[in-house]
Amino acid sequence: MTPFIAEIIGTAILILLGGGVVANVVLNKTIGNNSGWIVITTGWALAVYVAVVIAGPHSGAHINPAVTVALAVAGKFPWTDVPLFILAQMIGAMIGSSTVWLTYKSHFDATEDADAKKAVFCTAPAIRNTFSNFFSEAIGTFVLLFTIFYFTDANITETKTIVGLGSLGALPVAFLVWSIGLSLGGTTGYAINPARDLGPRIMHAILPIKNKAKSDWSYAWIPVLGPLVGGTLAAVLMLLLS
Repeated sequence: MTPFIAEIIGTAILILLGGGVVANVVLNKTIGNNSGWIVITTGWALAVYVAVVIAGPHSGAHINPAVTVALAVAGKFPWTDVPLFILAQMIGAMIGSSTVWLTYKSHFDATEDADAKKAVFCTAPAIRNTFSNFFSEAIGTFVLLFTIFYFTDANITETKTIVGLGSLGALPVAFLVWSIGLSLGGTTGYAINPARDLGPRIMHAILPIKNKAKSDWSYAWIPVLGPLVGGTLAAVLMLLLS
């Protein structure tokens, strides 16, 4: 397990479980059909938890280009490793979304709503407005990264000894993503992760999905650049306040 492989596997698991919960809710004839936004946001939060548990010990579990770039801006990650991590995240996202399609293929075939099928792969705005959509993605990712920068380790007060929480250490980021989804996700579906949106969108365009919609490439730049801008602003503010 190298950092590169960890980012591939971690991101693949993130998209498998995250896209999987969307498929379970929006596709026809699933057991979880129409179970709602709470189920989707909870599923994505737990997907982040599982992905961080797997990748965290080996790569730090960035599983998100916005995280990788923001950490580099903050001086906490070498710029020379940024392209490799982003490549791994994109590969993982494409693997994960393809696996969701294979898992739910019968339900994709049973679903007539082309936009519902596309929603399993990528985000779309509730109201299409370029500035508002970009701002939504930027502010959601800003909250994600700014909070991550202020995560602290548990420690024994008298000796200042840091106490490792093992796999439980991944819980804070899961709660963070859950909060963002519940509070800020209603505008654009809160991609807050360029690889999470772009990788699956590419696979939506490539895979032989029955009666699929267009992949909406005119919107695709927003869930890529919005998170990168939001994460960078969070890193800059953190540096100014430190």
